[in-house]
Amino acid sequence: MTRPPDLTVTIERAHAQTPVGSLCTGTRRIDTGHGLHGLCGGCFRSRAEIKHFKSMDNDAKRVVLDALIDHRVRLSYAP
Repeated sequence: MTRPPDLTVTIERAHAQTPVGSLCTGTRRIDTGHGLHGLCGGCFRSRAEIKHFKSMDNDAKRVVLDALIDHRVRLSYAP
């Protein structure tokens, strides 16, 4: 099984796309028991962020993108 791309690379790629691209890393694992506080273990989005991402405008998507590294750092998670 191949490892998903690093979150930073995924964010940079999504930012560069028009419209803003998807962050899905294929992990699809909402973790409620390992310190991720209900965030996906691949992209660090919440269920609500994942659910609404497609319908968000590009500015709202960028806000989500910019928060993801902070989510990971706050949870002291390193890939």
